Amino acid sequence: MEYSEKVMEHFVHPHNVGKIEDADGIGEVGNAKCGDIMKMYLKIDDGIITDVKFNTYGCASAIATSSMATDLIKGKPLSEALKLTNKAVVEALDGLPAVKIHCSVLAEQAIKAAVRDYYDKNGIEYDEAQFHFNETHEHGVEE
Repeated sequence: MEYSEKVMEHFVHPHNVGKIEDADGIGEVGNAKCGDIMKMYLKIDDGIITDVKFNTYGCASAIATSSMATDLIKGKPLSEALKLTNKAVVEALDGLPAVKIHCSVLAEQAIKAAVRDYYDKNGIEYDEAQFHFNETHEHGVEE
């Protein structure tokens, strides 16, 4: 299986690994088919993601997509983080093998789960539609 240099870099030296003890939002997602589990921690100040950490148990692609996704949302407003798609994560990594696209979907889901957790904890109303994604992403099919 061929991985891009960026995937290998984020796998070997992942960014933002760890746990935020007093996280404002925590999202945990998993894929039963492949056994990958991803946990995302957000620190949020005035609607901005000031810090983000992750713990991922899975393959190189799962770790690389977690690392890249955290880089892409750090310092960004929640509204922007919610718009991050698995496709954008894959592009930022210079591609993933088709059989590994589901790993990038987990990264997108983990971010959304953590933001939803933050909204729920703080009684912030949100549009349920923001948290849905197209299941076809998992199979590498474009919308």
